[in-house]
Amino acid sequence: MADELLRVENLTKHFPVTRGIVFQKQIAAVKAVDDVSFTLNRGETLGVVGESGCGKSTMARVIMRLLDPTSGSVTFEGRDISRLSRTDMRPIRREMMMIFQDPYASLNPRKRVGFIVGEALEVHKSGTDAEIKRRVQELLEVVGLNPEHYNRFPHEFSGGQRQRIGIARALAVNPKLIVCDEPVSALDVSVQAQILNLLKDLQGEFGLTYIFIAHDLNVVRYISDRVMVMYLGKVAEIASAADLYAFPRHPYTGALLSAVPIPDPRLGRARKPIVLEGDVPNPINPPDGCRFHPRCPRYQEGVCDATIPQPVEVGSGHTAACFFPLERWPMTADEMRRVEEPAQAS
Repeated sequence: MADELLRVENLTKHFPVTRGIVFQKQIAAVKAVDDVSFTLNRGETLGVVGESGCGKSTMARVIMRLLDPTSGSVTFEGRDISRLSRTDMRPIRREMMMIFQDPYASLNPRKRVGFIVGEALEVHKSGTDAEIKRRVQELLEVVGLNPEHYNRFPHEFSGGQRQRIGIARALAVNPKLIVCDEPVSALDVSVQAQILNLLKDLQGEFGLTYIFIAHDLNVVRYISDRVMVMYLGKVAEIASAADLYAFPRHPYTGALLSAVPIPDPRLGRARKPIVLEGDVPNPINPPDGCRFHPRCPRYQEGVCDATIPQPVEVGSGHTAACFFPLERWPMTADEMRRVEEPAQAS
């Protein structure tokens, strides 16, 4: 067994839909996260991808105990934290920090950078005022900012610099797990590369463990050791980044990857895209059976719409929740070589 840091089992989060003003009655529930399970080892980066509304950010907030789970468990360092009180969670919170998506909304515009980064140190009483100031200035330098920026306000920084401030805030109390909720999606491409390289450098330096949520599949491929694909609140596929991108087995994963642009036009024209029809179903009333079956090109009546598929092993450390996983990728490595050979010959 590897050095396991986090274990999530059958995690579920439903938001009630009510009717009435005075006497509110629950009439339905938004099934944002439904029976999600995975493990995370120390020093590992787990990428989480999926369409908007599939439950990625909600799952992250439940893991961080910013939201209480409807059911299931979150085990951190061997301790179930899913039902702990606020008092019992306090010493654990310093071990788990979060980098938020929007660097403009996640920083208090009325507070100076020194207070924003050092607030967690003050909450956890991690030193005197002078020691906290020195620690904050060290953190600003670690993330590529000038320590003299200590007294500036967030509006005096660019988007990339603000995200660096968010990273410094997450590092302040030496956490073991950092949840990155789309930390580069609001940034320019050149700044994205800087932030991703910074996160990788910090992981090597401090032994951090990441859950990295993103929409950009190339970003996830670059930073992740393993990738988890979510669809409508459920896990569709989990595999190492190399295996998932080389040979996705779930049809939804295949459709996502087939939409990723290829820089070489010869390879792009040769690849066969997987086109999905329709929209993501309503999470208040998801389809019976496999939630992907109304849009799936491999749908078979009486099977996919009758039973919920359970994750099955389709390779070493590679699981897919599908009755009819893909047997081949739209363009194999051999096909790619055949496309490249004429150009090399010429």
